[in-house]
Amino acid sequence: MTIRIGTRGSKLALWQAHYIADRLNAAGLQSEIKIIETKGDKILDRSLSKIGSKGVFTEELENQLRDHEIDIAVHSAKDVQSQLDDAFELIAFTEREKVNDVLVSHKKLSLSDEITVGTSSTRRVAMLKAYFPHVKIVDMRGNLQTRISKMERGDCDALLLAYAGVHRMEYDGLIQEHLNIKQFTPAVGQGTVAIEALKTLDAEKKQSIIEACNDPLTEICLRAERSFLKAVNGGCSIPVFGHCHWFDDYLLELNAGIVSLDGKKVIRISTLLDDPEKLGTDVAEQLMEKDGKEILEEIRKTL
Repeated sequence: MTIRIGTRGSKLALWQAHYIADRLNAAGLQSEIKIIETKGDKILDRSLSKIGSKGVFTEELENQLRDHEIDIAVHSAKDVQSQLDDAFELIAFTEREKVNDVLVSHKKLSLSDEITVGTSSTRRVAMLKAYFPHVKIVDMRGNLQTRISKMERGDCDALLLAYAGVHRMEYDGLIQEHLNIKQFTPAVGQGTVAIEALKTLDAEKKQSIIEACNDPLTEICLRAERSFLKAVNGGCSIPVFGHCHWFDDYLLELNAGIVSLDGKKVIRISTLLDDPEKLGTDVAEQLMEKDGKEILEEIRKTL
């Protein structure tokens, strides 16, 4: 059995694709990788919020799935839009890496310093304004290596990135600070790789992929986070955040919320429950009742 894997072409995306291929191969399955360029890869002169939040990094891969050119698409889970087309589903989530955002620089510094930080994330920009208002922010697009090169040539002093990508690309030596997830809570899905497929994918093939790649505990947490994201209709351009973790008795805690674009309003909800989907929708409902609806409306008017 051969599994055809679709992926973006950046070094990090290819790391993820080869990681999945290795898991499949270890389970006795054959695999081949196909590189697909997405809208988010092509348009680098505009911020993600100006391109649009739906399918910026996934649409072209989904087209290949629909045309049966590939069997699965491999994504950073945080890049997958809140609501999938009815034809698709996420069938596996790999074991999660540390979820923290990290400050990366070739200089010794921290967010307490008067520095310029590069990021393309609306969430990170809003959180920097909320918790580190003295920091200057510049938009920074491109793959990880491109952004690091821009930083080293002086476009900014530091970058704000997900630990998982920095670690996988072996840039740990540039990490100057790990941000506390209770305050600087990551994007939904940060730190794990998601596998997307057509719902009509051959049942035996689908089950083989799940058994080889899916981490059940990560999946439970991601189901809660994505349930929240779907309920608030969040995306790349909306600064919502969410992180779920589980306890030994499978009780789940979801810490999620939203921050206004100017950073002046941060609404955070933390709730415990044992049903991941219901946990996500309950947190979303609480958020909407606690002025979250008004913040979302303001953000959408601005963007």
